[in-house]
Amino acid sequence: MRIAIISGSHRRQAQSLKVARFIERTLQECGLCDETWLYSLAGNPLPLWDEGIWEGDAEWQARLGPVSRELAASDGFVVISPEWHGMVPAGLKNFFLMWSQGELAHKPALIVTVSSGMGGAYPVAELRMSSYKNNRLCYIPEQVVVRDVENVLNDDPASNDPDADAYLRSRITWALRILREYALALRAVRESGATQSEEFRFGM
Repeated sequence: MRIAIISGSHRRQAQSLKVARFIERTLQECGLCDETWLYSLAGNPLPLWDEGIWEGDAEWQARLGPVSRELAASDGFVVISPEWHGMVPAGLKNFFLMWSQGELAHKPALIVTVSSGMGGAYPVAELRMSSYKNNRLCYIPEQVVVRDVENVLNDDPASNDPDADAYLRSRITWALRILREYALALRAVRESGATQSEEFRFGM
């Protein structure tokens, strides 16, 4: 079992990356998977999508190939998005345009959103509405919204709001256990062969 964690903030000093690292440790310490892979969009490493991806452009293949292989080898995903102006960051939406060769297809994902205040709900709705169509990622019914992020999930307990921090740690572990079960179950769907179709390669 391999779980990939996508940290969707472009910022180099991102609270989303702090949350991603906490989730990675939780997966490992709770024995919820055999292997993790954390991919951060800090520094915006992926250029904007263009049609060269479909045309076999060598530069795109060199850039995306290593990431594609990591994603394809994963059984499930945690997608972490900050809320910027009530939206998912452009780099994270751009990320989802890259993968239409089955790397994410029919694999479960847990949405985790991050807010410095009391927001965080809008990115959940946006990801569920428009980020899965052609890559066929399967978001599970649970999600986690990390509000007031500067005051939770810190390594130093003195930097945390005790009640909110304890609740979030417990809620994240619970949601990750559900993600694991979906990852196990959806293996059978992929292995059935029912999802393979050249005629219907893209979502409607």
